Amino acid sequence: MSESFFLSGSAAVYSRYTSLAVFLLCAIALVVPSGYSLGAVMLLLGSGVLLATRPLLRLSHQDMWVMAVMAAYALVGMQSALWDGQGVSGLDKPLRFLLAVPALLLVVAYPPRLSWLWSGIAVGAVGSGSWAIWQKFALEVERATGYTHTIQFGNLSMLLGVLCIAALGWAVIQPRRHLWVVALLIAALLGALGSLLSGSRGGWVGIPFVLLVLFRAYGRFISRKLLVAISGLLLVAGIGVYAVPELGVQARVHQAVDEVARYAEGDRSHSSVGARFEMWRGASHLITEKPLLGWGDNGYADAMQALGQEGVINARAAQYGHAHNEFIDSLAKRGVLGLAVLLALYLVPMRFFAQSLGAADLSRRSIATAGVLLPVTYIDFGLTQTFLSHNSGVMMYAFLLAVLWGICARQARSSSC
Repeated sequence: MSESFFLSGSAAVYSRYTSLAVFLLCAIALVVPSGYSLGAVMLLLGSGVLLATRPLLRLSHQDMWVMAVMAAYALVGMQSALWDGQGVSGLDKPLRFLLAVPALLLVVAYPPRLSWLWSGIAVGAVGSGSWAIWQKFALEVERATGYTHTIQFGNLSMLLGVLCIAALGWAVIQPRRHLWVVALLIAALLGALGSLLSGSRGGWVGIPFVLLVLFRAYGRFISRKLLVAISGLLLVAGIGVYAVPELGVQARVHQAVDEVARYAEGDRSHSSVGARFEMWRGASHLITEKPLLGWGDNGYADAMQALGQEGVINARAAQYGHAHNEFIDSLAKRGVLGLAVLLALYLVPMRFFAQSLGAADLSRRSIATAGVLLPVTYIDFGLTQTFLSHNSGVMMYAFLLAVLWGICARQARSSSC
């Protein structure tokens, strides 16, 4: 048996392994307790094979930049945790971004089959939407929550649904394209439904920006008549969702409008929206005092408690350990440097992925579209929630970024991605 045959056979085995890991990353993310961890752990453990096989990766400057921002975010978070006296426990979440780097390299070396990636995302969206329906109408819970925090569940369900739409470019060039398109559209609807039944309003705010990215990627394939039809369908669907009280969307929208109005009139009593405004106001006080280095997690919590006791902000809002806004929270806790690495974590990959939104190869275009939508949705989620302070938020962003960019880097062997 020749050496070349052995190597090609080994590479095929490793690619099947990454395909399974990538499938599980999204397929069971929201329907199994800590389901988002299994695929990620498989990728991390599997990356150990790189030490033995030593494949030629031929990393580009863009690859290095993506890995650099992941590492920078991790290192700044770890340094802040140590400086703040959090001990080893404070290293946990930022460290995961560092651990995602070898996973990225594994995907570059032994890329998964795209059918496994997209089917895993579709299964995950179907699972989250179906689980939300069961919780809402069979178990009669007020807001679907899956096995994680309600906001995390709803927003990640929305993310999976959105990524199913991104996959349509790949689907239409497959031998069974009609089956793939129908399956992905159903999955996208169920992913969106999971978000609606969770009542997580923050994820709905970014829908126009998601549609803008999708139009930028696929708009030239859509005729004017079809565009009008899709717009009308989305409008009717939106009105229908709002009009059905059992879905809970109408109540959540009315609640938000009422809480904003009451807060504007000076009512500082505790409410979902009002508490966020109070947290942002308190965090703004802290930012002006320590804009460069921030307060750290422990310092932030103590300082907010003091603001509550002094009556500067609502005392109940002062009990939260984060600002319910990723950007304000980073600036308050880790200063200007913390905010800078957070923005880089989102904007650098977004910029690189965006360069292929017009790629002639629809497989590449789909990966690029998903790559842009990942930070776009996370920026949206971060406006009303510190998404990266939760295990689910960290694992899904870090390892989905590793997977999507790893595939993109592999595709770039023949042309720029």
